[in-house]
Amino acid sequence: MENELKKAPSQTIVKRFLINSLAGTPSQTTVPRSTMRLAVAAFYFSMGLCFASWASRIPDIKTKLNLSEAELGGILLALPVGQLVTMPISGRLVTKYGSRTILSIAILLYALELTNIGWATEIWQLVLALFIFGVVGNLSNISVNTQGVLAEKIYERPIMTSFHGAWSIAGFTGALIGLLMVNLGLTPHQHFFIVAALVFIVVFSSRKYLIPGTSAPSEQKKKKFFSKPDAVLVQLGIIAFCSMAAEGAMFDWSGVYFKEVVEAPKSLVILGYASFMIMMATGRFVGDRIIASIGRRKMLQLGGILITSGLLISVIFPTIVAATIGFLIVGFGVSSIVPTVYSAAARTSKIAPGMALAAVSSISFLGFLLGPPLIGYIAQLSSLRSSFALVAVLGLCISVMVTRLKVME
Repeated sequence: MENELKKAPSQTIVKRFLINSLAGTPSQTTVPRSTMRLAVAAFYFSMGLCFASWASRIPDIKTKLNLSEAELGGILLALPVGQLVTMPISGRLVTKYGSRTILSIAILLYALELTNIGWATEIWQLVLALFIFGVVGNLSNISVNTQGVLAEKIYERPIMTSFHGAWSIAGFTGALIGLLMVNLGLTPHQHFFIVAALVFIVVFSSRKYLIPGTSAPSEQKKKKFFSKPDAVLVQLGIIAFCSMAAEGAMFDWSGVYFKEVVEAPKSLVILGYASFMIMMATGRFVGDRIIASIGRRKMLQLGGILITSGLLISVIFPTIVAATIGFLIVGFGVSSIVPTVYSAAARTSKIAPGMALAAVSSISFLGFLLGPPLIGYIAQLSSLRSSFALVAVLGLCISVMVTRLKVME
């Protein structure tokens, strides 16, 4: 009898192990949280690698399809349109089926759709491929950020910005791989197949370590498809909107600013963009420690002030040294704002994390979409320096709005 009692616990452990193995998910008690964190970071990296790979071959695809600048500009809108169309349903899918399930499927489709972009030989094929790329990209974005929120809850301390840092590092990696593929003479679809294979390896080796379960609180009531948005989420969305508008301006206009306003030599035109990107990536890897030290509210206030200060420095003193320092400051300023806003949105108890992230993303993404064109219109009417001065005001808006948000306590 005593021997049978001793065997029972071991049999239970074996049974649990077999069940978890067949399900493809290790027991939560047997997986170190550091392993879960690494797995989530790997998915952030995979997303960034796919997007950077596509961006690195845009010139080749433009040449392949013989596109004009105007045609390319119109075609590129298909990607954000695909993202926006999916916003209303992505949060609901993540809430219903769980972020691990949606992410595991969406990231594979994201990688596969990347290869379809490479196969496009007609304009309509490229438009369709980019639209679908945007659709599955948004599903991946909401689900991977929900995983980031769940990981942060397990750690019980800020770690969200480090995940976005993994995405930024993937951007550099993807650009370097793209440069290598071009020098090797590989076509875009050959390049994209290699990247897709790498992503598949990451997914199948890391999926079982993702955090299981749906993101919906058990007590949450079902909401109508079109319902009044939560006031806190709207405010968080506007804060992220301001930050992403600044990001979009730096992504699309930093090179033009250095060329036309700073009048930098041709070899140094890329310095503005590079300094911004390097400091943004750096800020995302140190941001979690700063947040743990001073809190989310002060971190966002600091970020807004840095955005304003950095842009004003580059506007008032349009020299190579001063503008580079200004862009470095802006990069650090925006680095932690969106990850911190996402984390705060997911911690609101009124709505499931996936739904909250989708709501905030819907607003914030408009900043990334509308910011760069707005800069162009203002520059046309006045000057590029005036445009950057206007973006500087958005930093102040961030600092002011954060002071009134209780969710930042």
